[in-house]
Amino acid sequence: AHASGKRAGYGQLAAKAAGVAPGEIKLKDPKDFKLIGHAQQRRDTPAKVNGTAGFGIDARPAGLVYAAVKMCPYFGGALQRADDNAVLQMPGVVRVVHFESSGASPAGVAVIAKTFWQAKQAVAALPVEWDKGSHGTLSTENVFRELREALDKDSGFTYYKNGDLDAGKGAPKQLSVEYTAPYLAHATMEPINCTAQVKDGKVTIWVPTQVPGIAASAAAKAAKVSGSDVTLHQTYIGGGFGRRLETDMVTQAVNIAQQAAGAPVQVIWTREEDIAHDVYRPATVARFKAALDANGNVLSYDNVSASGSVNHQMLQRAFGLPQFGPDKSTVEGEFDLFYDLPNQRIGHVIVPSVVPLGSWRSVGHSQNAFFKESFIDELAQAAGKSPVEFRRGLLKTRPRHLAVLNAAVERAGQPGAGRAHGVAIHHSFGSIVAQVAEVSVEGNDIRVHKVTCAIDCGIAVNPDGVAQQMESGIVFGLSAALFGEVTIKDGQPQQQNFHNYPVVRMNQAPLVETIIMPSAEPPEGVGEPGVPPIAPAVANAVFALTGKRLRGLPLRLQPGAAAG
Repeated sequence: AHASGKRAGYGQLAAKAAGVAPGEIKLKDPKDFKLIGHAQQRRDTPAKVNGTAGFGIDARPAGLVYAAVKMCPYFGGALQRADDNAVLQMPGVVRVVHFESSGASPAGVAVIAKTFWQAKQAVAALPVEWDKGSHGTLSTENVFRELREALDKDSGFTYYKNGDLDAGKGAPKQLSVEYTAPYLAHATMEPINCTAQVKDGKVTIWVPTQVPGIAASAAAKAAKVSGSDVTLHQTYIGGGFGRRLETDMVTQAVNIAQQAAGAPVQVIWTREEDIAHDVYRPATVARFKAALDANGNVLSYDNVSASGSVNHQMLQRAFGLPQFGPDKSTVEGEFDLFYDLPNQRIGHVIVPSVVPLGSWRSVGHSQNAFFKESFIDELAQAAGKSPVEFRRGLLKTRPRHLAVLNAAVERAGQPGAGRAHGVAIHHSFGSIVAQVAEVSVEGNDIRVHKVTCAIDCGIAVNPDGVAQQMESGIVFGLSAALFGEVTIKDGQPQQQNFHNYPVVRMNQAPLVETIIMPSAEPPEGVGEPGVPPIAPAVANAVFALTGKRLRGLPLRLQPGAAAG
């Protein structure tokens, strides 16, 4: 926009701008930076504190009505029948809507009412019968059995290989172990919601989404209109973590709004519907084999895992692409291993999954860091070395990684009486993060008192923001490490709300100290790298304290209590 009143779109100017030769630009000396590298106050803090920030659930267009949904609880199931007349006379009820499956979400029913409470009460009272489909007997035990059978039959697609695995044959020390990780839900603090209005051939949506362009396309497809006829209002997001990369809530809301006579409809999922109809982090089984010589040197390192494919499912849901080929996200953090280990092979077997899978904060790194950093501790024990010294020996050619590890270890100091330290280091989204967890055990309860975290994310544009992301990532990852698990019985997820899908509470949260490494390198990610190291750091501390190696998530000291 020009002061004269003339306006032009970026697209109109792009071609001409591309023809302008860049001049010589003298970059500012870092010592003269006034913003970069200095703590900045968040401009959105006042609105989030006083309640004026507009999240998706705060949308209030004129004439708004509300919808609560009840979706088929069985994976691959369908709506058989619903007795709409049973609730039409309840207070505030406008109408009952039946909807088809959309993306990862199954078919179901919605009640539109004047208030959300009225809609929620009515949909809870609505008599419904479900068709269980062909997966009504699916269970957690079935899933892990299939994963193990896949590993027994197949060595998987090789994502990385160097040297010769046979170099470890006949070595005096041989390790062969198995790790497991369960399905995980996102459980975002803001419930899944979308407000949609379909009127006069136009669609308007208000939605907290991580993918506004894809969400607008989904709305257009659902309403069978042109993309130019869709208006999307992007709101604040009350937690995404990958769940709001999906557009099932958009398609569902538009489908419901098409039967609301032009009124805007705010569709809100209860927590029970949210956890039962998430796109989960995949259940995974990982097997490791390694050989060491008499001096504790690693001679070979073999890792193969099995799980469903997040990318296969997401690309099919978003773009209709067929499921084919390897999925590098299944082995991220392993195929690009930073340790100096000879004779490696990293493989994975994709096992098709009827359970909807999706990106979960840090994606494949979240489980692979647990597997890899726990196994590195096992190698250290087999080598007769301390976990820290063993890692240092494997990082001699990685000065940035070594500096991060040393910074965390040195700042952590010595654990308090009755406590132990566990260490983990991981490289994800361009950033290197090392964490030292200080842990105690009382009976079967694992308590994390402090986490010392060091990060090299290149130049830290806003150090306060980096520290905050490390704190949130650690608490998020710790919730999964200690409690996170979605189990399946008779084709249905068994967790409903925070009473049986708990997260870390304030009195359980550890003190977190973050060290930001000085760097002139380009800035890298900070939103996800704080998550992966915490689970192995805690597991390694538990081993140091008790001598018990926990190879399954969530971390539980009771025998056989973890996933798989």
